[in-house]
Amino acid sequence: MQQRWLRSLSARAKALSLEGNVGTSMPQMEQLKKNMKAAWMAGDFGQIAKFNEEEAARFVKGLEIRRGADVLDVACGTGNTAIPAAREGAKVIGVDIATNLLEQARTRAAKEGLKAEFREGDAEALPFGVAEFDVVISMFGAMFAPRPALVVTELARVCRVDGFIAMANWTPMSLVGKNFAINARYLPPPENLEAPILWGKEEVVAERFSRVGWKVKTARRNLEFKYPYAAAEVVKLFREYFGPTKIAFSRLDAAGQRGLAVDLEKLWAEHNEGPANETHVKAEYLEVIARKA
Repeated sequence: MQQRWLRSLSARAKALSLEGNVGTSMPQMEQLKKNMKAAWMAGDFGQIAKFNEEEAARFVKGLEIRRGADVLDVACGTGNTAIPAAREGAKVIGVDIATNLLEQARTRAAKEGLKAEFREGDAEALPFGVAEFDVVISMFGAMFAPRPALVVTELARVCRVDGFIAMANWTPMSLVGKNFAINARYLPPPENLEAPILWGKEEVVAERFSRVGWKVKTARRNLEFKYPYAAAEVVKLFREYFGPTKIAFSRLDAAGQRGLAVDLEKLWAEHNEGPANETHVKAEYLEVIARKA
């Protein structure tokens, strides 16, 4: 029974890998992926990721990963979740499309003397065999891959049937979700692609995992960003170091850049709960734990 299910899942992954989204040809998809990789490699995401480290560690701690477990961190970035998992004694592999982020993750792990491996890899075509991992994690990562049906199939394919998948995905009405909406007004995303923010809707994520025979439990959490400067400086930080924001500004004319900056500053300022000249905001995300039904 288990082997039949694993074979069918592998076949589904292979079939999906040959398909684009409706109306998206494979050459278009390949170019889209190249653009996404370039965006995540632009700037220096490590300067942004450090403000997420505490919540990432709490997220991993709550998973109660057993020592010696085989853990895969998908779209691992600079290692915010892979490194805490390695501290817990897990055998960790992190994959990401951005090679410069992987280098930062390796450096961080080496400084702590942690055994964690980091490889280039795509959430839609994970470079692993069937059922290699006890735990598969993705925090604010796999949600950005363009084909969610293929992502969920791949996450399930590489996870053992007695293991679990854990995701953290920004919700549509969170500060980050509103940030995405502002960016989309200035630079509309490609047509025929499902919005990444849909991963933050309970009914959507439950339906996606049900297609591969997994059931989910969800909970809404908050990540609190604490920046030691005002909203305008936060926007400048993202504009300089956060690849997708850096690329977005580069594609706009002067008027568009001014408008985007003003709208983003307003968003951060409206959500600010911190003291003068600091920016403290809460950003909601959906915690997803999926297990084989």
